[in-house]
Amino acid sequence: MLVLSRQRDESIVIGDNVVVTIVDIRGDKVRLGIDAPGEVPVHRQEVYEAIQRENRKSGQRSESR
Repeated sequence: MLVLSRQRDESIVIGDNVVVTIVDIRGDKVRLGIDAPGEVPVHRQEVYEAIQRENRKSGQRSESR
């Protein structure tokens, strides 16, 4: 894992087309702005994991038919 220090309004670039900007810092919470092309899915980790679980369930249902 790469760990970077950034301050408000500073950014990091991932690949050629994803920019993550520190929008705000309040106490122990950091707000991020993510600029990515529409074809690049961006999810919070817990949402991503829920999508993966549902996809696995759907796959198991279609295989059992």
